[in-house]
Amino acid sequence: MFRHLIDQLQHLVDLHGFPPPPPPIPTVPPSPTTTLLAPPLHFHDYRWCFGNLENSVFENNCENVIMKVTKSKKTKKKQKQKQTENSGSNESLNEEIWRHFPEELYENVIARLPIATIFRFRSVCQNWNSLLTSNTFTRQCARFIPPQPWFYIMTHEKANAGAMYDPVSTKWYYLFIPKMPTERIISPVASAGGLLCFHGNGGRSFFVCNPLTNTFKKLPDRLSSIWSIVAVEMILNKKSNTGGYQIMLVASNGEYEVYDSVINKWTLVESLPDCIKLPLSSKLRFNTVAANALIYFLRSDPYGIVSFDMESKVWKQYLVPPPPLSRDLALVECGGRIMLVGLVTKSAASSVSVWELQKMTLLWKEVDRMPNVMSLEFYGKHVSLYCLGNSGLVMLSLVSGTMNRLITYDILKKEWLKVPDCAMGIAIGTAFHPSLTAIA
Repeated sequence: MFRHLIDQLQHLVDLHGFPPPPPPIPTVPPSPTTTLLAPPLHFHDYRWCFGNLENSVFENNCENVIMKVTKSKKTKKKQKQKQTENSGSNESLNEEIWRHFPEELYENVIARLPIATIFRFRSVCQNWNSLLTSNTFTRQCARFIPPQPWFYIMTHEKANAGAMYDPVSTKWYYLFIPKMPTERIISPVASAGGLLCFHGNGGRSFFVCNPLTNTFKKLPDRLSSIWSIVAVEMILNKKSNTGGYQIMLVASNGEYEVYDSVINKWTLVESLPDCIKLPLSSKLRFNTVAANALIYFLRSDPYGIVSFDMESKVWKQYLVPPPPLSRDLALVECGGRIMLVGLVTKSAASSVSVWELQKMTLLWKEVDRMPNVMSLEFYGKHVSLYCLGNSGLVMLSLVSGTMNRLITYDILKKEWLKVPDCAMGIAIGTAFHPSLTAIA
């Protein structure tokens, strides 16, 4: 607006000429109380001239031109002495504040930190190192569940050695579980509350451990003599005042057992109802998900989904045909929605697709697909898909010959991210929410 006003004034001056110069001001001898006035400007000797008002160098440096004052050495010395006194008083004030900082607030703050950061903080002092045995710290950690799960992977060759992947820091952590038996084939099959459930010896033995703290427990022998297992699920026992966890497994003949950690005992429950066709068979063993007190797992011949309500103890079966041209399917869930992840192969092209179960029609609807840039690497190759995890965030292992690519998929954000290479070969694995206080 100011520039527009100046343009109009310049236009009027060009049309009507300059005004006559003002009459001369009589000279008055200066006095101590008289302020000197600058001589008047003669407009007829100049034309209007604008600088760049937005990027004026003079405007930025005007303070240096007008306000520049040379400080004496005495003033600088006083200011430096005053700053030293203030810093000393601040240090003593900080020490006084932290000396009386409540211990429970320390635990509250530390419990909110990432797991990897807490491990580093344990080396600060003995007090922080002993936090894992503190009951109050245990209660604080139980309140703050990590937003994203970690992934635990292992190989058949070294059952007591594994690796954990943190998707937040995108780092691998390698660990050793000394109590894990090495003479058997061990596989992680489920997780809950920071604990991992392993099965070995063809389903005859079960183990539970916390991979972060190395707490380990071998479960009692099962009651059933049927070793062919099609589904395993682990959940926290929220109804019990003493906490703990439960492990449920379903055999191919319809028998199912439940292990309760509170009583350290297996209970053989009645067989599945007649509405569910037996024997149960599944190409993807132990692929189960839990959502809203319901447990789901896939079955084949006929293809569909079997569900079990942990509260009402009611079994149901849904005959849902698989998506066309799909294979290597895995059941996942997100916010109570039942999802399916698998490969779709057309001619020489293979890609990973995600489907959601439509409850009204009991059909699978495709909701997402892996970006073409990631799929081009597998063009013309035979690819196998293994899904690690079953809730919210999953890790996909795409294997073709000696090549193994790892990709994480966030179901809610529909985000596909490549995972850094792991130093050890990946055979099997699962997802778990890390916990420093979970006890097997």
